[in-house]
Order: sequence, then structure tokens, then C-alpha cells
Amino acid sequence: MRPGRLKLAVILGAAGLGALVLASWTQPWFTLVVAGAQPVVVTGQVAAPALSALGLAALALAAALSIAGPVVRYVLGGLHVLIGALAAATSVVAIANPIRASLPAVTAVVGESGLTAVSALVTSVSVSAWPWIAVLLGVLTAALGAVTLVTGRRWPGPTRKYESTPSTDDSPAASWDALSAGDDPTR
Repeated sequence: MRPGRLKLAVILGAAGLGALVLASWTQPWFTLVVAGAQPVVVTGQVAAPALSALGLAALALAAALSIAGPVVRYVLGGLHVLIGALAAATSVVAIANPIRASLPAVTAVVGESGLTAVSALVTSVSVSAWPWIAVLLGVLTAALGAVTLVTGRRWPGPTRKYESTPSTDDSPAASWDALSAGDDPTR
């Protein structure tokens, strides 16, 4: 794959994965049956609240990659790996103990607080596919960061529109032409 296309694919992949992490965060993750109450449906917002920040960070990282130079690409690639690893770890922690992850939602319904008291009231827990999807998205995000680390040095640099080119012609006509072209005459 050509370096320019690879750069575009990584940027679009980072944005897409970030958006999907945010989408998984809004979906139902667990359904807990509690003695004497209606089943409690817990979304990723309660079970893994950090996913929203990680998804937004992945989206911002995609934007930054589009204009980053070679040195900054390494930093962003490392951050991308970290964001993915944290998203996967956050989801795994919620899956490992769904009652603990759902504690605020169950406490709001039954009025009992504390993990021991709530655990005694929960009779069953069902886990949807969404937390597992969030784990997969985190792993893919980390892998995309690794791709950035490995291939980022070959990507084309930012375009000239982000570079300043001073005018060498100081005539009044050249100043008007520069102003018409959108250049700022005050710099």
C-alpha cells in the first residue's frame, strides 16, 4: 500500500474506532435480576465510564495525525496504543465483575449500597455482546497505534497549506493580491 493511502487508512480507522468505542459506551452491557425489583439494565456509561473519554481521545488523535510531522507521529502512535489498551482493560474489568461495575445503577433501584449487600440481592447477571465488542475495539485501536509506530516515518508530511510562506514582493499591488488570496497582511 502506498504511504499516502496507508496514512489515510490509519486516520480513518482511528476516527472510526473512536466513534465505535463511543457507540459501545452508550449500549446496554449487563442486565441484573435483583430480588424484589425489576431487572436492572446497565449501560456502558455506568459500567465503564472511562470509555467516553478514551473514544473522544481517539477521535482527537485521528485529527492530530492528519497534520502531524514524523516525530509527532511516534508520540501519537504511542498514545494510540495506550488509548486502545486502556479501553480494552476498562472493558475487561467491567466484564470480570459485572456486579461491581453495575453497583451505582443497582443501588439507585434498590436503595442498598455496598458491594456485599448488593451482591446478596442480585440473583442473576446476563452480559450482552457490547462489553466484548468494546474489548475488541480497544485491541484494534492499540493495533492501529502500532501500525502508526511502524509505518509513520514513511507517510507523506503535512501539505503546504499549514506552512507560512513570506512574500518577497513589497509593492502595493502585491499586497492587494495577497489580501485577495486570503493572506493576512498584519503578520
